[in-house]
Amino acid sequence: MPHSVILDHMFQMPLPILEKLARPVIVYLVLVVLLRIFGKRELAQLNPFDLVVLLSLSNTVQNAIIGDDNSVSGGLIGAVGLLAINWLVVRVLFRSPAMTRMLEGRSSILVKNGQIDQKALGRESLTREELIEVIHRQGFERVSQVRRCELEPNGTFYVEAYEPSSADKQHAELLARLDTLTKEVASLRPQSASN
Repeated sequence: MPHSVILDHMFQMPLPILEKLARPVIVYLVLVVLLRIFGKRELAQLNPFDLVVLLSLSNTVQNAIIGDDNSVSGGLIGAVGLLAINWLVVRVLFRSPAMTRMLEGRSSILVKNGQIDQKALGRESLTREELIEVIHRQGFERVSQVRRCELEPNGTFYVEAYEPSSADKQHAELLARLDTLTKEVASLRPQSASN
């Protein structure tokens, strides 16, 4: 096969460039809206079923992004379109906290003062067992040890303990000792100045 035929096959696009740029932008925006509608759970990837959905979703929208085009040029233009729309969305969200809240939503408080909020679990489609698993991964044995557990808009969990961790206790003790030493040094300075 002559080199010109190979190059034509690799880089010739059956779709117009404008369509190649519009497809990833449309798919990107639709996916952002759908993930917002279906909740933070999809982002948290709590179980194998959610992971299968996310992986299948990427395969499902592949043809919508590139169309019937298997050329290198078409793939590169699709990638540029995706990266460009992501860059634009990130910049807009950085400058607009109100838009960020609208698109990302707010965090959900799942545990407050050691008590599980069943309504919040239901809104996020989380089971008690999944929540307990998250709490265990954070190093807690029981829900009663948790002052607050929130599911953040990005799908991560924030867990706050009633009691500080041993590292936090050691840090506080160290700061207290440093404060005591600082006061002792300060009290010695006037005595040494008078001698």
